[in-house]
Amino acid sequence: MNYSVVIPTVGRPNLDVLLDALAAGEGPDPCEIIVVDDRETRLGPAAARNTGWREARGDWVAFVDDDVVLAPDWKARLAADLEGLPADVGASQARIVVPLPDDRRPTDAERGTAGLATAHWITADMAYRREALARAGGFDERFPRAYREDAELALRVQDHGYRIVRGARTTTHPVKPATFLTSVRDQRGNADDALMRRLAGARWRSRIGGRPGRLPAHAVTTAAGVLAVLCGAVGWRRGGGALAAVWIGRTAWFALARIAPGPRTAAEVARMTVTSALIPPAACWHRLRGELRHRRVRR
Repeated sequence: MNYSVVIPTVGRPNLDVLLDALAAGEGPDPCEIIVVDDRETRLGPAAARNTGWREARGDWVAFVDDDVVLAPDWKARLAADLEGLPADVGASQARIVVPLPDDRRPTDAERGTAGLATAHWITADMAYRREALARAGGFDERFPRAYREDAELALRVQDHGYRIVRGARTTTHPVKPATFLTSVRDQRGNADDALMRRLAGARWRSRIGGRPGRLPAHAVTTAAGVLAVLCGAVGWRRGGGALAAVWIGRTAWFALARIAPGPRTAAEVARMTVTSALIPPAACWHRLRGELRHRRVRR
């Protein structure tokens, strides 16, 4: 068994720590460590990973993100995970741990990162048999962000008859840095969901083990708000008032659902209140943009 390590990067400070861990850790060394810097091309992690694995010489290609923390014995545990796997196993996924604060409830952003611990097939730490990557054609570079591109590849690999197993190695994924509007910017992923639907079919969420999306609810909230404004513009106050009440009620319910499991500090409540009003129209806009952009994509 031999393997290569591919790390797409945008220059995060953790990269040097990661490379030091790979150099000094216990276990068999990789054939090579390939770091693909995406800061100049801005083609996204899918393209960066494709560049890396196509240059790799190992029978296995271990994809590792530049913001994870590897255990000192990661190389030994990876080798143990891969050793002796039957030919029909195309990939081995690590167990991802997201450390959360012990002294308070996690914020909305922290809960979002914590979802990586139960996600299927994420490339924060994922080793693919090189043959499986070649047969599937690698990552679809139409996915511009680190979102859905890994799950879509995993579906195609499995469609080629390979199994994906979960290894025993554990990798830590720290909570991602967040700003006031991070949750609003994250709605760009709705455009990628449109591409995912085109590529994997209408039941793609169940195929990747995901929960139902909130887009239908966001569409209702957004429609109520837009129609309330239009009614006010044409002077239909009664209809506009009723629709405004629907928008306020749905927005308040959404905000409360996000506030309740969190720390409920003044800053978090303010952030949830503002972003809960902005997320529904942002989600709808990005989904519409994605549907239009990928309208000619076929399975």
